[in-house]
Amino acid sequence: MADMKDRLHDLASGVRTPDVVDAMGRMHRHRCHLDDLVSPTPGRVLLAPAVTISYLPSCEEALPPEQFTFTRLFDEAIGEGAQGHVLVLAGNGHRDISLGGGTKLSLVAARGLAGVLADGRLRDFPEIARYDLAVYCRGQTSKWGGDVVTPFETNRPVVVSGVAVRPGDYVFADASGAAVIPAAHVLEVFEEANRVAQEEAAYAESLRHENPTGEGSGQ
Repeated sequence: MADMKDRLHDLASGVRTPDVVDAMGRMHRHRCHLDDLVSPTPGRVLLAPAVTISYLPSCEEALPPEQFTFTRLFDEAIGEGAQGHVLVLAGNGHRDISLGGGTKLSLVAARGLAGVLADGRLRDFPEIARYDLAVYCRGQTSKWGGDVVTPFETNRPVVVSGVAVRPGDYVFADASGAAVIPAAHVLEVFEEANRVAQEEAAYAESLRHENPTGEGSGQ
């Protein structure tokens, strides 16, 4: 397992999200890419298997707030072995609502997770940026979201902006966006992503040799 993890991170160090998306396109037909993400930790790369929490519209009758708490559901989601995982928060259409903030994400950091991917907004960007996490979301907000949505279910397949995320799928995110990769094929996808990156670099180099002065290039 350690060898596989080291190999994966070596492969990932040489690629960007577009390379991974192109590699997925060569090997799979389903949508895997997530665009228009914002990060309080710009520059940090996220690569980790997913655990999930889904949110529903708040309803005290159906989802008693004393029972459906983030802390309880987070503990349920991570179990005993979530170190190095990414917590995927599925807002189920509530992309402009806060799904968490500095206090909740301090718990994520304390338990050793690699990061967070939230299909919604987050609060307290300056506080989150101090944690040892890579965090990507739909934007920042100052308003608490607990009056609108409530966490209700863990570690089931979720849909994040049209992309299916199953527990154990790998999430790769950087400044270019994010991609979701099936766990069974993650090494193959990153090997292909490296080939994509090498092909792109070779093509760019060939163009420079064809037109070394840049004349007629529109630059």
